[in-house]
Amino acid sequence: MARPNPKTPTERSGMSAELLLFLQHSPTPFHAVTNMARMLDESGYQRLDEAGHWKLKKSARYYVVRNESALIAFNTGTQELLSSGIRLAGAHTDSPCLKIKPNPEIAKLGYLQLGAEVCGGALLNPWFDRDLSIAGRVHFSTRKGELGSALIDLKKPVAFVPSLAIHLDREVNKGRNINAQKELVPLVLQLDKEERFSLDELLLATLQEQMGKNLKSNAAWQVLSHELLLYDTQAPQLVGLREQFVASARLDNLLSCFLACRALIASNPKQASALVCNDHEEVGSASTAGAQGPFLKSVVDRWLSNFHSEADSFERATHQSLFLSIDNAHGVHPNFSEKHDDNHQPLLNAGPVIKVNANQRYASNSQSIALFKSICNKLSIPYQQFVMRSDMACGSTIGPLTATAMGITTVDIGIASFGMHSIRELAGIEDVESTYQVVNAYFNR
Repeated sequence: MARPNPKTPTERSGMSAELLLFLQHSPTPFHAVTNMARMLDESGYQRLDEAGHWKLKKSARYYVVRNESALIAFNTGTQELLSSGIRLAGAHTDSPCLKIKPNPEIAKLGYLQLGAEVCGGALLNPWFDRDLSIAGRVHFSTRKGELGSALIDLKKPVAFVPSLAIHLDREVNKGRNINAQKELVPLVLQLDKEERFSLDELLLATLQEQMGKNLKSNAAWQVLSHELLLYDTQAPQLVGLREQFVASARLDNLLSCFLACRALIASNPKQASALVCNDHEEVGSASTAGAQGPFLKSVVDRWLSNFHSEADSFERATHQSLFLSIDNAHGVHPNFSEKHDDNHQPLLNAGPVIKVNANQRYASNSQSIALFKSICNKLSIPYQQFVMRSDMACGSTIGPLTATAMGITTVDIGIASFGMHSIRELAGIEDVESTYQVVNAYFNR
């Protein structure tokens, strides 16, 4: 199909600016969920407590958070769930990164480094020589011994993983195998003589500054545990001579989270619809907040039980439902076009990509693909298709996992991108707008 006409920078929608801010202020899954919750709060969604009793109403909007890193938002609609089903869309909040170890301090040659573990299938080379900061979640006890937690974001560059100079490794450009234990150890401090450093003490001081220096009874008194991630401080940016591309960390898959959340908020409240943003997709999804966990099924069960008492309500409703799994797709790289199947080479800014795999690494089938294409056709929005080369292994998404757990017809789609799983990725800004329109129309279908 024909490609859309590119817009000039001055014609860009406000969505571009919103997206850049969302990406910049979401350095971890915890922050991403907090920001999506804020979007939902401002749009009239009511937050539910998983531990409480749910008394839901028709034509109402709700959301629930699990582990502070996964979120499900839904519109109950006005239609009969057992006959009209639910329009669901899904994405994931996590991205490959470096995660700080529980006891990370390493003092060597007068330098202080922090031990870090590779989380997910990250491209490792781009992590060298970047201005890095630290963000995440910290659990603590108060002076009364009560437990609490808080999110932190140091924001300023506090860490750096320096490369070894080419003069000391003349063969480095002929191929490099990275030892994550030895080489991906960020430098954070040069110590004074006899100086000792404790990350927990730094975290405690940061928390106390956030909570107020008067040390109220509920303020942090002792750090007990943390989940801290390193991230690149370079801000997201529109790039290119015509600003046709968005460059940022975590486009996979916060780009999908943002546009799907925005599309749900703007959707018609008459149609029952839902967004699930799982955590831990990059590490297998086997967790309480992951797609292999019970989060989505639990929410749908409770939703249905508020309006239907039949024993087979879940099966009847899911049979009428559809799941749109949204995750970034592999755009054909101009320097490596041979890595793509000749007939399936998605371009940036050429419309959403339908992902297909014969071995069900993607959950798309002919029925769900036809439904998705029909929406694009009604909107006159071009679409593309991706199939991995037959001699290469295919990645996967939350699509097959959700389809298996829920029994819902599923289609896997995404926005074409470059540098997937790098510390900084690239996507087409026109694809953000067009995919948003398709997802919004899908919710309204």
